[in-house]
Amino acid sequence: MRLVTFLTVAALLPGADFDLLIRGGRVADGTGNSAYQADVGIKDRKIAAVGWLKDKSASRVIDASGLVVAPGFIDIHNHSDYTLVEDGDAGSMIRQGVTTMILGEGGSAAPLGGKQVLEPDRADWKDFAGYFARLMRQGISTNVGTYVGSSQIWTYVRGPRAGPPTSKELSEMRAQVDEAMRQGALGVSSSLSGPPGSWIDTDTLVAMCREAARYGGIYSTHIRTEGNGVFEAVSEAIDIGRRSGVPVDIIHLKIAEHKLWGQMPELVTTIQAARSRGQDVQANVYPYRAGQNNLSSIVPPWAHEGGPKAMIARLKDPKLRPRIEREILNGIPGSNWYNHYTATGGWDGILLVSLSNEAYKRFEGRRMKEVIETVGRPPLDVLFELLEQNRGSVPAVYFHHSEEDMRYALRQPFVSIGSDGTAVKTEGPLARGNPHPRYYGTFPRVLGRYVREERVLTLEEAIRKMTSANANKIGQFDRGLLRPGMWADVTVFDAATVVDHSTFEKPHQYSTGIEYVVVNGSVVLEKGRHTGQRPGMVLVGAGKKRTSQNR
Repeated sequence: MRLVTFLTVAALLPGADFDLLIRGGRVADGTGNSAYQADVGIKDRKIAAVGWLKDKSASRVIDASGLVVAPGFIDIHNHSDYTLVEDGDAGSMIRQGVTTMILGEGGSAAPLGGKQVLEPDRADWKDFAGYFARLMRQGISTNVGTYVGSSQIWTYVRGPRAGPPTSKELSEMRAQVDEAMRQGALGVSSSLSGPPGSWIDTDTLVAMCREAARYGGIYSTHIRTEGNGVFEAVSEAIDIGRRSGVPVDIIHLKIAEHKLWGQMPELVTTIQAARSRGQDVQANVYPYRAGQNNLSSIVPPWAHEGGPKAMIARLKDPKLRPRIEREILNGIPGSNWYNHYTATGGWDGILLVSLSNEAYKRFEGRRMKEVIETVGRPPLDVLFELLEQNRGSVPAVYFHHSEEDMRYALRQPFVSIGSDGTAVKTEGPLARGNPHPRYYGTFPRVLGRYVREERVLTLEEAIRKMTSANANKIGQFDRGLLRPGMWADVTVFDAATVVDHSTFEKPHQYSTGIEYVVVNGSVVLEKGRHTGQRPGMVLVGAGKKRTSQNR
């Protein structure tokens, strides 16, 4: 039976001071300042009061004695664009304390159409207005906002083709960004480490970002390479922000090349130099030493042009195969291609997440080295077979950066927390595959391991990095703090027990220690159990707000 929420009870007690009163907790308000004992009163979906409220009445009271009361966590980098359509409960994210997810990277939910090669019946919308309407019709448990992806714009206008855009195409790209910003996008995002993102030149990205700048947008970027060339890639991101006049947020700052491990302090210095010149450059990280991409990212960029079918044809072409093999093993001289194979240092650093072909499902959750040994054929033969037999796409986890570099980045005041994960579940269709544990554990892992156990961060600073720091990046200044007048997104957790359980080997495990999650005043998580409520809103950027005001 579904739990009774405070909204139902509120109807029975109309004379109460508050709809919901969270009493007796230790309030970490999102500023980074020291936590303090206080009550939090919520009325009409917003924070009404913070302080000693013992004489106040409420339609519902939550006893938070011994618990931390914080703003709801804002996941600044999330990939739930389509799983939210499949299931609006956002189960694995709500149980991490996440109340807002920011979507879109190189790809985004819109625009759809143009010259893109689309999967049939995947979406019943064409633009962000339609996507947002779709989410609101079914209801969602978290708030969402989204960037418009530069790759999404590129393929809409040019299709899966490399090469510089014509002036007409560039004008159309700018028009598509303008349309997305008017419909509520928060800025432009990019994923430049592989096609189609790697085909987009710097000047084109500047042109896109200038359109976002007109509406107060941001540039969120998975830089061109996190391996060899990472310093140049960070400098390119800074240059794009400077030339276009937008803030920059570098997605999951890392050094994903074992030969360069230990150079995070120098990379941070590059960012700090831009900040000291007055430029708004920030970054985010996830608390793991492995990332997720696709086995196809091992294939050189030129071989991707035309889409997956064209790539597979090249893998089978006996004239092209020697070149592809040579470049996989040795890289491309003079290129800044982010070669995931050389970054990990070997096949043992690659774990397969999911395979679409039933005959290969047995390899999910296994390392490539083990798969190669099982198949008993040369490594590249096995790689090409996996791609050929799984429609050119095999999601994979890459163990390619160091714990020490990640911790150094995590401590920087301009670095916030983002999962780079997806809202999934431990049962049903969303329990498919062997995903990265960040889907289930990012925020509790920071609080449990890096705050409580290892003291890399203070509790208050970690919460700031999960809340107000992320809200400020995207211009959502009415969230991210526990202050009267702010939207009532609240996470209540046990700092002594909060922990992640998801592992690379057994990822489908919820975190524990998050006791209550409140989204826009509604209780969505009650003592670790999802209530079924879907009070989430779409958070739009200044372009949509301005357009609405002018009507």
